[in-house]
Amino acid sequence: MIRPVRLDKKQQVVDELTRRIENGLMEDGVPLPGEHQLAQEFKVSRGTLREALVELKRRHDIVTQGAVGSIVTFDGVVLDQRNGWAQALADNGALINTEVLRLEAVTRPDLLARFGTDQFITLDRRRRGTDGTLVSLERSLMPATGGLESLPRVGLIDDSLTITLAAYGYIGEHGDQWIGAEPLNAEDAKLLGRPEGTVFLKALRTTYDRQNRFMEQVESLLDPVRFRLHLQIGASK
Repeated sequence: MIRPVRLDKKQQVVDELTRRIENGLMEDGVPLPGEHQLAQEFKVSRGTLREALVELKRRHDIVTQGAVGSIVTFDGVVLDQRNGWAQALADNGALINTEVLRLEAVTRPDLLARFGTDQFITLDRRRRGTDGTLVSLERSLMPATGGLESLPRVGLIDDSLTITLAAYGYIGEHGDQWIGAEPLNAEDAKLLGRPEGTVFLKALRTTYDRQNRFMEQVESLLDPVRFRLHLQIGASK
């Protein structure tokens, strides 16, 4: 008995979008239709569609960017920060060594009105390139609730803050990010091995989870020799 072959839905989307790209039906520089529109057209879930877009991005057929509108690149390579700096760098083959400077509980009364708590866990890390040069300093602040209060004692899972947060039920859904340039103060300059006043990119990202709970605020100081700010409107190939 000959059984019909059931084609993988994700692969069907990948194959059709690849055909359109290769045949010029999707012209270079023209944004892709929105995820909702594509999901309806192909009669697939948003999750399946996103998997297909990830595959096309892996093949370098398209470049996608969400509603943030601004992204950071490291040595010219786009970083998908949704999974954290370390994972984003690793995914793009960047060899970076990460050093934890501090992981402890702190009280911040100044943030009570904004986040509904004054008890937080802070994580400070810095990263080095293969040549030993310090390229970034990162300070993360998380609520000391839902089991996260134990982090100073038990540490991170697989040395990843993103994996750790997910294990405790915190999965990022939305937020905002500000990026500018600031001179290093004396403390940060010492930690980064640079003269005080050296200008670094400063990124401040606040993330909320699917339940609209505050889950992380991270301040990153980035070496502008290695990192760049890239602004993008919509999504393009």
